[in-house]
Amino acid sequence: MSRLISTFALLALALPAAAGTTAITGGKVHTVGPQGTIENATILIVDGRIAAIGDDVEVPAGAETIDAAGKIITPGLFSPFGQLGLVEVGLSAGPSDFAQRGSQFTAGFDVADAYNRRSSLIAINRIEGVTRAVVAPMPGYPNESGAGAGHILAGLAAIVNLGDDNALDRRAAAMVVTLGEYGAALSGGTRTAAWLTLRNALDEALDYREHKGDFERGMRRDYVHSMNDLEALQGVVNGNTPMIVGVDRASDIEVLIELVNEYGVTAIISGGSEAWMLASELATAGIAVIAGPSANLPGNFDRINARLGSASILINAGVKVAIADADARTHNARNLTQSAGNAVALGLDWDAALRAITLSPAEIYGMAATTGSIEPGKAADIVIWPADPLELTNYPEQVFINGEAMPMVSRQTLLRDRYLQTDMPPAYRK
Repeated sequence: MSRLISTFALLALALPAAAGTTAITGGKVHTVGPQGTIENATILIVDGRIAAIGDDVEVPAGAETIDAAGKIITPGLFSPFGQLGLVEVGLSAGPSDFAQRGSQFTAGFDVADAYNRRSSLIAINRIEGVTRAVVAPMPGYPNESGAGAGHILAGLAAIVNLGDDNALDRRAAAMVVTLGEYGAALSGGTRTAAWLTLRNALDEALDYREHKGDFERGMRRDYVHSMNDLEALQGVVNGNTPMIVGVDRASDIEVLIELVNEYGVTAIISGGSEAWMLASELATAGIAVIAGPSANLPGNFDRINARLGSASILINAGVKVAIADADARTHNARNLTQSAGNAVALGLDWDAALRAITLSPAEIYGMAATTGSIEPGKAADIVIWPADPLELTNYPEQVFINGEAMPMVSRQTLLRDRYLQTDMPPAYRK
């Protein structure tokens, strides 16, 4: 296979090897890029980025070399939706930093400032291959008295990397919108009110864009939403910020397609139990889906037509799909490989399944220029596996984020090792 090296890579090879140069050699690399799968490949990493990838890449003198012979190498996993770093114990008395409540702050509710890169959940998911994640708000559930309920506009999601430093990759990466059955519950008990609330918000954002000078001159217009919320919605109406829309029922998805065409906004469906019924329409509209390939139980009347193999149907129709079951988020975002493996068992091509947990989420969120595949110039988010990563019992041997080897240690592994010791004091043997 001919060597594909960028101008950046050629420059790197022409210079003396520095402390920031690493070569991973001998592995079978699934690039999820134009080079496909490369046997006995070498990946050259310079200053946190991939400089070269191929089966005849020369390793510069002085470079740190990692022998990956007999191993499988993939891009880092990309969790497309969850609350990593926004919650530690879901049912604890502590604050739920992802929960949007009330109507004072809705579209402008931005979770980026609440992200905790030191959360114990970060390392737990990182050592199993997750390198990037979308952290998103969700509308709060009402308490017994009905107070504390959220809004259909839950606010702004962010994209983070699970490295130790500079974790925040992008603020305002998406706007979270809840429709369907739960959206109706947040809007007085009717879907019509939920759709009207969303349309009104978009209409006000468009009007605010045209009359922003009125605010600057102190002449406030009569809007339902605050200026903070309308500012947050500008990215949506400009087409730069996608809406992550929680919706399952096919009839709701049909309305969403109409709304996307009417307003020229970008939408990503989260859930989409019945999205497979409208696969060709979604492909035409350019609406992506975050899908759980094994979610086939009709948990409510919005999911009557949920079925196995929906991810395959959507992908085969040309829909961009990111795989993540509802249980493969936040605490168990690491279960992305299990979800992808289930999709393969249900008929999805293996390479397409790997793409759905790496490059496809990056493409959906506009991050594909910098991450999601092993290509020259991209961030060196790389995972070394002992064997097939979609097999349930295979775990990463090493994870790199931005070219840095991550410590393969978490709170769980520390506890495991602590209690496996046989020479502990009696108090620890119980």
